[in-house]
Amino acid sequence: MSRRRPAVAFIMVTSLIDVIGIGLIIPIMPILVGEFTSGRDAQAYWYGAVAVTYGASQFLCAPLLGALSDRFGRRPLLLLGIAGLGATFLLTALAHSLWVIVAARVLGGGLSANFAVGQAYVADITPVEQRTQALGRLGAMFGIGFVLGPMLGGVLGGIDLRLPLYAAAALSAVNWLYGLLILPESLPAHRRRPLSQARLNPLTALAGITRLHGVGALVAAFAFTTLAQWMLQMTWVLYTNFKFAWGPRESGLSLFVVGLVAVIVQGGLLGRLIRAFGERRLILAGMLSGTLAYAGYGLATQAWMLYAIIACNFLAMGSVVTIQGIVSKAAAAEEQGRVMGTLSSLGSLMGVIAPIIGNSVLAQVTFLPASDWRVGAPFFLSSALQALALAIAWRHFAAGRDRPPATVSPRRADG
Repeated sequence: MSRRRPAVAFIMVTSLIDVIGIGLIIPIMPILVGEFTSGRDAQAYWYGAVAVTYGASQFLCAPLLGALSDRFGRRPLLLLGIAGLGATFLLTALAHSLWVIVAARVLGGGLSANFAVGQAYVADITPVEQRTQALGRLGAMFGIGFVLGPMLGGVLGGIDLRLPLYAAAALSAVNWLYGLLILPESLPAHRRRPLSQARLNPLTALAGITRLHGVGALVAAFAFTTLAQWMLQMTWVLYTNFKFAWGPRESGLSLFVVGLVAVIVQGGLLGRLIRAFGERRLILAGMLSGTLAYAGYGLATQAWMLYAIIACNFLAMGSVVTIQGIVSKAAAAEEQGRVMGTLSSLGSLMGVIAPIIGNSVLAQVTFLPASDWRVGAPFFLSSALQALALAIAWRHFAAGRDRPPATVSPRRADG
């Protein structure tokens, strides 16, 4: 393994296989939860509970895995996460009660936090000036995964609701074997950092990342943007089922289109968009686009309108990864695992808050006729949150705080 030079291609393949496995279960999980509930309102609440426990586990574990990867290297943490995810898919497939599903999602949430380790891997081997584009290409792998995963999950779920879970477990086994035999380590021994209690505490880590030079307000904008996205993701399958009577196949197809747009933007157009707009204008344009798109989803009266809005909202696919690139460039080389882990943890915290709010709002409107505009209430709230993020980012850039130095000292980042 030491003779194999780390390259972005290795982590791209690992991340792609991982995301396909997760994407496989997206169209069927809300329906699976519905098998154990007695009505739509209970289904929305319980699916929210499953999502909350998953997100809470991610929030607690992302800084831990990031810090552990700074200490022991990226490769062993990636292998641990991949193996654990496969086990949770299998446990969910065999579940015969909601409590088993919840327990499996708690374990899966903690182990899926290794996405931050993948981002740190990319940061390890990418020059600072190319980091945003490299993270964009990694984001494109997530997009491809969410192109293929939900589409296959919808097809397999139409055959048997638990079949996508078995397929995801098998895919994780293949990915683990690939990582064991092919994936090289990216973090040399001389750049590894010792563990400390502060580095393992998610709240301390969040406080530290907000003190990175010149990016504190962008972290807040990132938080509200991901909260809006999470609310959309947590309510999409149930919303389209309630309003348009979509099943796993239709939901999987719509998520296929979302992933396809993300791949095109993050994998092919991001560099050109950054050169054309600049990083800050691209972030602002993407947030404005997202604000309008969320409102459009809630107001749509025909299913085809959702696809049109997804296609028109392509600029929003570049805003989050561009913020990640700016934050990464503000952190020291030996801090990439912790910083990217903390950003992932912050996103996971938003994933905890989103279903508490979004699914509760959706549950309150499930008894309204499908034609009632109020059924889109969760998306109107997402639009307001994205508008708030836009206002924060605009004020930040207007104040001229968008040019952080390439590195900061570990002491400064730790606070």
